[in-house]
Amino acid sequence: MRKKVDERIRTLIENGVRQRQRSMFVIVGDKSRDQIVNLNYMLSKSRVKSRPSVLWCYRDKLEISSHKKKRAKQIKKLMQRGLMDPEKADPFSLFLETSDITYCLYRDSERVLGNTFGMCILQDFEALTPNLLARTIETVEGGGLIILLLRSLSSLTSLYTMVMDVHERFRTESHTQAAARFNERFLLSIASCKACVVMDDELNILPISSHMKFIPPVTNNEDSEGLSKRERELKDIKDQLREDFPVGPLIAKCCTLDQGNAVINFLDSILDKSLRNTVALLAARGRGKSAALGLAIAGAIAAGYSNIFVTAPSPENLKTLFDFVCKGINALEYKEHLHYDVVKSSDPELKKATIQINVYKQHRQTIQYLKPHDHGKLSQVELLVIDEAAAIPLPIVKSMLGPYLVFLSSTVNGYEGTGRSLSLKLLQQLESQSHSSAQSNGSNSSRLFKKIELNESIRYASGDPIETWLNDLLCLDLANSIPNISRLPHPKECDLYYVNRDTLFSYHKESEIFLQRMMALYVASHYKNSPNDLQLMADAPAHHLFVLLGPVDESKNQLPDILCVIQVCLEGQISRKSALKSLSEGRSPSGDQIPWKFCEQFQDNVFPSLSGARIVRIAVHPSALRLGYGSAAVDLLTRYYEGQMTLFADDDEETEEPEVKITEAVEKASLLEENIKPRANLPPLLVHLRERRPEKLHYLGVSFGLTQELFRFWRKHNFYPFYVGQISSAVTGEHTCMVLKPLNSDDIEVSESNKCGFLDPFYQDFRQRFRRLLGTSFRHLNFKLAMSVLASKIDYSNHEPSDYDSNASSKLLRDVLSPHDMKRLEAYSNNLVDYHLILDLVPILAHQYFSEKLPVSLHGAQAAVLFCMGLQDKDVGAVKEELGIEREQVLSNFIKTMKKLYSYLHNIAGKEIEATLPRLKEIEMLPLNKSMDEDLAEAAKEVEEKRRAADEAPVDPKFLQKYAIDDGDNEIEKALKSAKVSASGVISIKSNKTKADKKEKHKETGKSKRKGTDGGRSESKKKRS
Repeated sequence: MRKKVDERIRTLIENGVRQRQRSMFVIVGDKSRDQIVNLNYMLSKSRVKSRPSVLWCYRDKLEISSHKKKRAKQIKKLMQRGLMDPEKADPFSLFLETSDITYCLYRDSERVLGNTFGMCILQDFEALTPNLLARTIETVEGGGLIILLLRSLSSLTSLYTMVMDVHERFRTESHTQAAARFNERFLLSIASCKACVVMDDELNILPISSHMKFIPPVTNNEDSEGLSKRERELKDIKDQLREDFPVGPLIAKCCTLDQGNAVINFLDSILDKSLRNTVALLAARGRGKSAALGLAIAGAIAAGYSNIFVTAPSPENLKTLFDFVCKGINALEYKEHLHYDVVKSSDPELKKATIQINVYKQHRQTIQYLKPHDHGKLSQVELLVIDEAAAIPLPIVKSMLGPYLVFLSSTVNGYEGTGRSLSLKLLQQLESQSHSSAQSNGSNSSRLFKKIELNESIRYASGDPIETWLNDLLCLDLANSIPNISRLPHPKECDLYYVNRDTLFSYHKESEIFLQRMMALYVASHYKNSPNDLQLMADAPAHHLFVLLGPVDESKNQLPDILCVIQVCLEGQISRKSALKSLSEGRSPSGDQIPWKFCEQFQDNVFPSLSGARIVRIAVHPSALRLGYGSAAVDLLTRYYEGQMTLFADDDEETEEPEVKITEAVEKASLLEENIKPRANLPPLLVHLRERRPEKLHYLGVSFGLTQELFRFWRKHNFYPFYVGQISSAVTGEHTCMVLKPLNSDDIEVSESNKCGFLDPFYQDFRQRFRRLLGTSFRHLNFKLAMSVLASKIDYSNHEPSDYDSNASSKLLRDVLSPHDMKRLEAYSNNLVDYHLILDLVPILAHQYFSEKLPVSLHGAQAAVLFCMGLQDKDVGAVKEELGIEREQVLSNFIKTMKKLYSYLHNIAGKEIEATLPRLKEIEMLPLNKSMDEDLAEAAKEVEEKRRAADEAPVDPKFLQKYAIDDGDNEIEKALKSAKVSASGVISIKSNKTKADKKEKHKETGKSKRKGTDGGRSESKKKRS
């Protein structure tokens, strides 16, 4: 049965062809495939040129095979089952056989980049992701059609609950319910797109938007030759420069006026030959910047440049550039194999990408691909071309710039994703340096900086409504979405707010502005962004968003300035069974990045059962960098998850957040009567953390590319590393680093002395493993960064020596260092031998020192020299380059370090030897029990008692015998008889003893006296003791 097609459909197609703008058709129904023929027929009738080529994208299976014989069998089966109308079968099979159709699986969609098609068909809506959507739609030329096929739906709002294929990746063991917020926003945005029509499989237009009621035909703005104003200007430039060599043939290859002007600017700098220009080319996707660079390089070959280097994140990125180099030199009448050769890569991963072009028509000239990380190999450069500079780390781009001609190109926004750090930081710096040097040195010696922007698309006319819709939907064109901050409050005045994602992705006007601003901060802060990140933010059940805002004035009806955005992913709560299974199988499921990595690194099956949060992204406003807002946001987030900010008591019943019922958002109606509009009665967009119950967590974690600045930031907030990847990223050259911060929790018993809580034993194990790998996997890691990660103590000025230090050093002397080693160290310390003699000992001493077993204070330069030579196994020349000091200074610091270490070890060895020598026993002097006065009084009493006893005792006759008078001559009788007797009765007689007898007697008396006194002393001593 024939049916008249709605005029609005034909008008929309014809308007698109006239204006070189694309149109989009969403067809709902199981037989939607049959209408592709009609739309293709209408498009062919509207175009002057040949029938449009078709790109057909699908998930894994085509309903009708692309193989001719298989297709005939399938059509026959479908007719027999009544699933295909015989009248429509012939037109469809005719369409398949006569059209130029490229079939492409969604997973292989990268191979269609750079190609151009007149029509793009997207089936299997469940498999679509934002990246696929943008990548495929961008291949359609102006005037072409994008057709989205949807299976039969009872209502369009059932898309809100549709389970997408990508949701499988978002689910984890503890978070299983994914919400299709991105689909809701996608459908609402389609309703507002003026070049999009939603219809059923019978081409009845669905009234989902008011602008579809009437589509007026547009008039043609072309001149008599069918050229627009911009096309006319480009044609005039080509005609003017046709005879100029090499400019004329190269300009003839340009497709837009912007591209032509860019090539002219490049050639001006090349032909100037002063080699002091830096030219930056900025453009969105599909603007032809790689082609412009390729044509400029061809011009440099014609101008006689010999050494041209081209760099990009990967040689695959340079396919278009090298193609246009060949087209350019072919236009300049060079012949392949005769005048130049193209060298392809032999690496299978690079898929035979071009890496070199050798030209030898005038003299030997080379265009050579160079990896960004090999920038040190640049020599005798005349022209350096850096393509996709925003995807290369900023420090590497800066180090590439030198005294030669430099061309930079970068994608400022686009579906492959990129950051604006290049345009925000590097280009501003180059511009300011150019102005300042021009003012100070004059125009002859300064470097000149020039910035070129391409705004005109190659494939379609400017102002394309599909491009505008896609940029708004996927937040691609965010160059103007970063608002100026009216006031920069103190970080302590700021508060962290939880963002409700249902409201954020509801497509309300204010929510859209807030979302665009949030994404603008991400794009400005991160070098690599992808539209898929938007779907992750919207649909992933474990992800949450927080924003740092200044003081909010509720009286003003305006959105507050966003100072910082944090995206958090809840992880953990994995069952022990799953952890054991993962360990036994040696693989990790998707999601729960930190728990599985921790489980793998330490073979620990307990940690995955803990609950934690990984900070996926943190982005600060470009105007507020290094002002403390990022630190304030992290501190507030930590306090929130530790329960310090909420007013909820532990025994309160947990109140779940009310879920918004999607079925209530739209009236229940058929497809032809349905009215699509944003949901009402949504919760507030921003919730203060005091009003939301936090999840119970044991830790916070982060995974990032290891740089000095980032590592210093996270260590400042007491995050400790537990993993550093041994293989660096091919794009950035950075190693992946994961850090953790234990939160205060009653669930885990931890010693208070451990500064990093339950993580302490794992942290110490990580440090030991990292130290061992410094000589191999991390040999080329910057020494400052590696020392920061290792975090070994080098200042022992306040260190008190302990037995442990002595025992560890003694063990080192006994087990590792022989007496001969100590002799060599002594000889070097005394400047008697060269340092080569002790190089074998340096790694041993370095490992012992940086494991904090040798408590010797070294200053920074000495520790750095020991670190580089001992742990990273670098020679003196490499250390000199890395530290930026002279060779003599390296050796001076080295010998000072060795002297300190030898002195310490020598002292330890001396103490150990001294401990083995025999020693005299020490006499122990104890205090007396009595005072001196008491002792003297006691002794006097004893003497008095002895004297009294002696007086009272009878006289011993033997004792008196010595006083007997010798009366041998009767001298006494004579004396008595004499009259001379004194009154006292004492008489005197003459003795008969000789002088010798008297002396002998005197001696005996003296001896007896001495014996008596000595005996008394010894007796008194005994009593005192």
